[in-house]
Amino acid sequence: MNNEYYKSNRTRLYDQMKEHSLLVLFSGTELRKTNDEYYPFYAERNFVYLTGLESKQAVLLAWKDSAGSVGERLYILPPDAMAERWTGERIKGDEAMAVSGIGAVAYTDSFEQDFHRMAACGNYAHVYLDLYKAEPADQDRASHFFFARVSKEYPHLRTENANLLVRKLRTIKQPCEIAAMREAEQITRDGIVAMMKASRPGMYEYQYKAEFDYALGQHGPQGPAFPSIISAGKNNFCIHYYSYKGIAQDGDMVLNDVGAWYDHMMNDVSRGWPCNGKYNERQRLLYECALATSNHMFEIIKPGMEMAAVDREARRFNAALLKEAGVLKSEEEIGAYMWHGGAHHVGYDVHDVVEMPETIAPGMVFCVDIGIYHEKWGIGFRLEDNCLVTEEGCENLSAITPRTIGEIEDTMRKGYF
Repeated sequence: MNNEYYKSNRTRLYDQMKEHSLLVLFSGTELRKTNDEYYPFYAERNFVYLTGLESKQAVLLAWKDSAGSVGERLYILPPDAMAERWTGERIKGDEAMAVSGIGAVAYTDSFEQDFHRMAACGNYAHVYLDLYKAEPADQDRASHFFFARVSKEYPHLRTENANLLVRKLRTIKQPCEIAAMREAEQITRDGIVAMMKASRPGMYEYQYKAEFDYALGQHGPQGPAFPSIISAGKNNFCIHYYSYKGIAQDGDMVLNDVGAWYDHMMNDVSRGWPCNGKYNERQRLLYECALATSNHMFEIIKPGMEMAAVDREARRFNAALLKEAGVLKSEEEIGAYMWHGGAHHVGYDVHDVVEMPETIAPGMVFCVDIGIYHEKWGIGFRLEDNCLVTEEGCENLSAITPRTIGEIEDTMRKGYF
C-alpha cells in the first residue's frame, strides 16, 4: 500500500461526512499484561486503514467545512530519548507524512488545544468518532473515553458514528488489497504445507504450531493474522481451541484454522488431515462431502446472490450429501454435524468489520467454511477457503493450499523423504 491508497480512503470517508463536522480517530495504546510488561501494541484497524500508521497514541483530526472543504492533521508522540532507549525509535514527522500522505503533522501534546479551539469556535455541529464494540462488555478504548469528555464539555457537538462510514469502504476490496491478500495466501500455504509434511502420529499440537510459526517467520516478523487454531483428535470438537497440549494419536484427524497477513491484509484458511497421512474410510467419506460442498459453493457464488444464501445453501447441499451417504437420516439433522456458520468477510480483520451486505458484489472477499463434526466417529475438521467475488462469479484465493484428498496425501507422503 502507498500513501495514495490511504489518501483515497480518507477522501472517500470525508465525502460521506456531513458539512461542519470534525473527525477524531485514535490509533490506541498498548494494554498492560502484568506488572512492567505490556501486550504487543496493535493499532486500531480503521486508523491503519486511513493512515497506514501502526504507531501508538497517534491521533487523526480532520474537519469538513461548507462546500466540502476538508483539512486534516496527524498527531504523533514527540521524541523522547529515554523512552526510545527502552522501547524503540518513535516515528518522525517526515516519516508519518510519507506513509500517510497527510501534509500536516504535530505532536500529541498539542491535540487537546487544537481540538478545543475548533470545537469551541462555533463552526462545527458534528464530531465523528469510532465507537465500535464487538460486545457491550468490551473494554473502553480511547475513543470511548474521548466521547465521554466531548459529551460533557461540548454538548453542542452531535456525535456521529465514523465506524459505519468506514465499514462501507472496507466491504469492497481494492486491487492493491486483493494483491496483498494473494501474498498472504502464499504465506499461509507455506505454513500449512509445513505442518502437513511434518505430521506424524505422536506429534504434539504445539509442534504443529511451531512448524506453522517457523514457516511464517521466513516472510516477516508479523506472525499469524490471528491466534492459530491447531488441534487433534477429541480437541477438534472445541471450535476455538488454543491450548496446543494434545497429542495426535495414530488415526486422529488434525484440524487447523490459521492465517497469515501481508501489508495489513489477512486471510483465514482451514484444512483437516489424518496425522498418519492416510484417510480412513470414514474420514474420506466426510471429507469428500465437505469438499464437494465447498466446490459447489465456488461454482454458484456470483454477484447478486444473497449473502445469507451462502451459509444456507452450504448447509442444504452438505446435508443432502451426508444423507445420501447414510450419515443423516434426515437433512434436518444437519445441525448436529455443522456447528458454525459458513461465511464471514476477511480483510483488515480476520472477521472483517464491514457493512454486512444483503447481496454479494464484485470485490468482496469472504470465507467459505465447511465444518463437519462427527463426535461418535471421533472425526472433526473444517475446510475453509477465501472467496473473491468477481464480475462474473468468484475465485478461490486459497486453492493454492492442498485441499483434495489426493493433494493432501501426496504432500504428506513427500514429507517423509
